[in-house]
Amino acid sequence: MCGIIGYAGRRAGQSVILDGLRRLEYRGYDSAGIALVGPDGIEVTRTVGNLDELARTLGDDGSGASVGLGHTRWATHGRPNEQNAHPHTDCSGRVSIVLNGIVENHKELRDHLTGRGHVLSSETDAEVVAHLIEEHAGQGLAGAVRAALGELEGHFAFCTVSADEPDTVVGTRRECPLVVGVGDDEMFFASAIPAFLRHTRSVVVLQDGDVVTLRAGGAEYTDVAGEPVVRGVTEFPGDADAAEKGGYETFMLKEIHEQPAALRDTLAGRLREDGTVDLAEVEGLGDEFLRRLRRIFIVACGTSFHAGLVVSYAIEQLARVPVQIDVASEFRYRQPVFDPDTLVIGITQSGETADTLAAMRLAREAGSPVLALTNIQGSQATREADFVLFTRAGLEVGVAATKTHTAQVAALLLLALRLAWARGAMSEAELMGLGHELRRVPELVEQLLARPGAVRRIAERYHDERFFLYLGRGMGYAVCLEGALKLKEISYIPTEAYAAGEMKHGPIALLDTGSPVVVVADDGPVFPKLVSNIEEVRARGADVIAVATDGNQAIGELSRDVLWVPRTDPHLAPILTVIPLQLLAYHIAGIKGLNVDQPRNLAKTVTVE
Repeated sequence: MCGIIGYAGRRAGQSVILDGLRRLEYRGYDSAGIALVGPDGIEVTRTVGNLDELARTLGDDGSGASVGLGHTRWATHGRPNEQNAHPHTDCSGRVSIVLNGIVENHKELRDHLTGRGHVLSSETDAEVVAHLIEEHAGQGLAGAVRAALGELEGHFAFCTVSADEPDTVVGTRRECPLVVGVGDDEMFFASAIPAFLRHTRSVVVLQDGDVVTLRAGGAEYTDVAGEPVVRGVTEFPGDADAAEKGGYETFMLKEIHEQPAALRDTLAGRLREDGTVDLAEVEGLGDEFLRRLRRIFIVACGTSFHAGLVVSYAIEQLARVPVQIDVASEFRYRQPVFDPDTLVIGITQSGETADTLAAMRLAREAGSPVLALTNIQGSQATREADFVLFTRAGLEVGVAATKTHTAQVAALLLLALRLAWARGAMSEAELMGLGHELRRVPELVEQLLARPGAVRRIAERYHDERFFLYLGRGMGYAVCLEGALKLKEISYIPTEAYAAGEMKHGPIALLDTGSPVVVVADDGPVFPKLVSNIEEVRARGADVIAVATDGNQAIGELSRDVLWVPRTDPHLAPILTVIPLQLLAYHIAGIKGLNVDQPRNLAKTVTVE
């Protein structure tokens, strides 16, 4: 959840670390802090709130320190205040640490440490790590980290510095992300690659239990026992400018408008000109394997779950394979039944979502093959899976996911078509026709985003409403779940998304004259049933805001407002129908004066359970 960075180099560390933290702030913005190692020891500065407050407090970089740590926090243990902000120090102030994750046995360790005379000043679980390193200071910084690892339980990554080794930063990870950036006479630790992309694209992805010592001239890699290990350097293809707004007011708006490019990149080389699908890059996912599948589990969280739900309909309808989709945090505890002919698909944008990784691990240990759908090369999900399919959406900074969602839907649709082809579930003409239509989708999204539309006007009318109801059927229901989530995430308006046929079983009691009801009215086989549900809503005096395909006259007559989208095949429509809902949430939040890129209490990557 939190963003961490470590730096050892030749330049003034404060500016380098602050710049890296700005590129990690999407991971948490409850508080921020920095530790700089100078000739007189370690100077720690911590503030509550976002990085702007930390930058104001620090002022000009006059220390000249070229080694240090930075942290931007999403609170797990302890309230967001200066006392609980990172970096934390030991009793002497000569050791400082920053941590992302959770130390599960921190209470036991705290009791042990206080019994030995240590004074801990925060409510956090992370502070115990600094004091454990102090306990083992006689082993050197790297040795102390290895010794501390033997006493720590949980999933975390942390970096540490010591006044006794002023040129050194040591880092380690256990089930939380940490990467190394290899620069020219400078080295970086970070919880995500964008933190140092401005300085280097040379990246080392660390493994659990690695203990790495960084100095300006290079790195030493060992395992937890102190034995040397070899970790390869790869060149990251990302663009440093992706972490900039590029003329847009917010990252979220920029990323909404990047969806055509994200879709094209996700489909490129996988969807042939004749409409057939080539997933040869996913080694082992051949026809024989796909034909013998008897069932698919999809496990995911949040927006990724909604992408999986959308395409679960398509897989069953096109490929005729039973699909069960579960929230990852529940899946692992309900004792699911696995077998070698059940494919488990774990969807995680970051590749580091703790609950999804745990579900994938459980399935794999039980003997089911696992496919990871992720946006990040080298992420933990790629190591927990038998097969990997990348979305190629590019860096997404806004906490509320937009382009990564539609890219996930597109990638999963490719898998659905590939499954249908291998299993002979559809005719060649049907599949090729659907493939051709999928190739058109990025262009249709461009057309949609170019329309002036009525979204802003609708947002102005309803931004003060205290409740929204979203209704849909089939894939439209899955789109409603995602649209409602966006509104909740960034506008803080209570919103209910419901299968339209279930509305009479409770939610209709919430409606009154003028209540805004958003209906996703795509052209699926249940459209006539949806019309009946709209009539029921209108009979209670509610205002219907419909998302509908061009030319749908019936919807135009039944709705107060319509957000029109280009017509396409119903299986592909969710890529289009979700976009007006992204924009509706965006504009409502903007009118309310809210920070859409940093919604309260949320973080981009959930690396804790």
